[in-house]
Amino acid sequence: MTEELFRQDAYLKSCEATVTAVDGAAISLDRTVFYPVGGGQPGDSGTLSTSDGRAIRITDTLKDKASGASLHVAEDEAHGLNVGDAVTATIDWDRRYRFMRMHTCMHLLLALIDGDVTGGQVGDGKGRLDFNLPDTRLDKDAITATLNRIIAEDHAVAPRWITDDELAANPQLVRTMSVKPPSGSGRVRLLEIEGVDLQPCGGTHVRRTGEIGPVRVTKIENKGRQNRRINIAFAD
Repeated sequence: MTEELFRQDAYLKSCEATVTAVDGAAISLDRTVFYPVGGGQPGDSGTLSTSDGRAIRITDTLKDKASGASLHVAEDEAHGLNVGDAVTATIDWDRRYRFMRMHTCMHLLLALIDGDVTGGQVGDGKGRLDFNLPDTRLDKDAITATLNRIIAEDHAVAPRWITDDELAANPQLVRTMSVKPPSGSGRVRLLEIEGVDLQPCGGTHVRRTGEIGPVRVTKIENKGRQNRRINIAFAD
């Protein structure tokens, strides 16, 4: 398995690592700051730099479910890396930080809407959540105003952990119908927005809601008899 440094500190931009496996364009490392695609959040991009001055461009990061390794997908399959090579792994920080801001904002949106989540996607500067909301009218301007109020209140945001048994005893923590939190390892990672929201999440987030900045609800769509899609974006 790859040691996922971002689980404890999402603000790490780079780390020293060793190549543990190579399969064409897919490069595995013993440790990484790159987030692999999952839970609606895209995988990180960036570079793997070598001691002789080469910079291998990474366009995506995936998770090998069989081994637990993070797969850093190189732009060019002829990257020249071999098992045992030392590299410096550096993410595209500005892109990642936009994902962190938007992902945290989507947790705020989920806390505001009384309905189970049927799907969602974190985008670059935008995002969406789908809710199981039969016969519900949603006010775009009211949701926008409430989101921005909570963001401006600058609530603390931090991960914490509970056991599998604690999660099983508190099923109300799980709001997502399409993505179930990973269990079986003995503990589950929660994301807590102080005074606002608490739910399982393995993604990367900002430390305080004030970092999100102003947002707006751009569109509310009916995507089926009981499905309402709320689209949000940064106001700038």
